[in-house]
Amino acid sequence: MTLLRIQGGTIYDPAHGIDGEVSDLWVEDGRIIATPTSPDVKPDRTLDAHGLVVMPAGVDMHCHIAGPKVNTARKMIPEEKRRSEPIHKTDLTRSGTIGSVPSTFSTGYLYAGLGYTTAFDAAIPPLTARHAHEEFADTPLLDKGFYVMMGNNHFLMERIKANEQKLVKDYIAWLLNATRGYACKLVNPGGVETWKQNGEKTSGLDQTIGHFDITPRAIIRDIARAADELQLPHAVHIHCNNLGLPGNYETTLETMKALEGSRGHLTHIQFHSYGGDPDDQSTFCSRVPELVDYVNNHENITVDVGQVMFGETTSMTGDGPLGHFLHKVTGNKWFSGDIEMEAGCGIVPIVYKNKSLIHSLQWAVGLEWYLMMEDPWRIAMSTDHPNGGSFLAYPEIIALLMDSRLREEMLQQVPAGLHSICTLPELTREYTLSEITIITRAAPARMLGLTQKGHLGPGADADITLYQPQDDKRKMFELPRYVLSAGEVIVDDGEIRKVTQGNLQSVTPDYDLDCRPYFKDWFEKHYTIAFDNFEISDEEPL
Repeated sequence: MTLLRIQGGTIYDPAHGIDGEVSDLWVEDGRIIATPTSPDVKPDRTLDAHGLVVMPAGVDMHCHIAGPKVNTARKMIPEEKRRSEPIHKTDLTRSGTIGSVPSTFSTGYLYAGLGYTTAFDAAIPPLTARHAHEEFADTPLLDKGFYVMMGNNHFLMERIKANEQKLVKDYIAWLLNATRGYACKLVNPGGVETWKQNGEKTSGLDQTIGHFDITPRAIIRDIARAADELQLPHAVHIHCNNLGLPGNYETTLETMKALEGSRGHLTHIQFHSYGGDPDDQSTFCSRVPELVDYVNNHENITVDVGQVMFGETTSMTGDGPLGHFLHKVTGNKWFSGDIEMEAGCGIVPIVYKNKSLIHSLQWAVGLEWYLMMEDPWRIAMSTDHPNGGSFLAYPEIIALLMDSRLREEMLQQVPAGLHSICTLPELTREYTLSEITIITRAAPARMLGLTQKGHLGPGADADITLYQPQDDKRKMFELPRYVLSAGEVIVDDGEIRKVTQGNLQSVTPDYDLDCRPYFKDWFEKHYTIAFDNFEISDEEPL
């Protein structure tokens, strides 16, 4: 047993009501423990934290860091890799590339360098889960998990049509067990399948999906209900229909209503908060106030933001039709991937420009969500990495939230027309360090049901970040003084000191074993290649 004392730090632990109190933390065998009461207890090591800000380590609940789509995106922009400074091999670290989609090793090093020790990939089709696990094994210093895509799954849509809710629930449980996934993910539910069938977009939640004779509303309702019945730690994770289109706030509002009281997490909400006419880009505007008001009054709903940041990045999504739309709008190269009977994929390089009114509005809409949300425990920081920007932009976002003058300076650099189509210029709220701790650590951990993450109470994983206070909050959060994972110092003043593998975060929900032969019969009937040796095993997941 090893005993560590972190002495004299200024602690921010909102989960326990601690807001900048000078105190000690004690760590034993990778977990935080209560302060020993006996004066005879001596630590094996003491870390001097006097004058330092002490927080739980960061938790990124929505990013894209593993799987075939990420690997494809890495290969799509070789020129970006050539321009960015590589990570060089050392005695502890492997070499790697950066850019908007860093290589596996670089991803782990860069997250740890920001003070993050947990990240979840947001969109993995069941058939590619094995690849995602292989990439996770190549990504150090992070505890990680992924959400399993289900919103266009043929088996589930047929069961929803037949009103077989028990089979819906049992199949979801089996998928999560077999893939070793963490949560249910819906991406443009029903809309990807419609586009694959006939090239059309869904107009709303009540449009019938060809062949399956159900609606996106039914998919959202039934899978959200199943997630609750299975008592999954995280709510159904929803990428709404009509992402990025003017007027899509109406679809987003209907998606919230479609939950019918079940828990729901709406991801990269910024991309779903626009007013205007879909056929007239000049009508583009923010409709954040209406959506925030609904979320503020419905505690079953949580969100992460998907903040857009100016610069080059890569759009990478399980929303195949969106990828095609961005390709047509930008004229950039495009990759479309189809996962038979399960999902789609679209990848397009993109540049967000501060001289573009539309891009500036997207930037402003994300900040509106942060600044207008009443309860910081139900909103999490994200850039939908790399879609809105890299996770490396988190320190800049923190600075924008904590300093209204910095926002005013940025507003001077965007088109003047922005002031008339959003409320950001009127918002003067400034986040506190405690609120930053919530939206980057405590809230995402709570939304995910990670009871051992996001706080500094006894029993928590000793994932801890210590910062040197600075007036320049961007610089402060770009370079932690220390980062600890399971009680071990992994980063010291920007240098990797120890490389750990990190743990997989997965769930094992119960399901009816009698349903397994039914699944097997359905797969043999529908897939083009019969599963002659198909077995569903509890002992040997993907």
